[in-house]
Amino acid sequence: MDEQQAQRLATWIRQLTAELGVPAPTNTDVILDVAKDAAHLVERPAAPISTYLLGYAVALGADPLTTASVACPACP
Repeated sequence: MDEQQAQRLATWIRQLTAELGVPAPTNTDVILDVAKDAAHLVERPAAPISTYLLGYAVALGADPLTTASVACPACP
């Protein structure tokens, strides 16, 4: 991702989290890695479904990195 894309993403995250009243993610790289792996290793539609389910698990109290490792064993 180039600098312009990173800035647009950061702006989008700030706007969306403000509208939804939720905290911003602390590690977007892990989220993007999970989505990329799900899209490439399963099917493209698995990317948004996987990130939604992982977010749901985290909202229920699961550790974000542990949860990500379930869907993306190669993610940091």
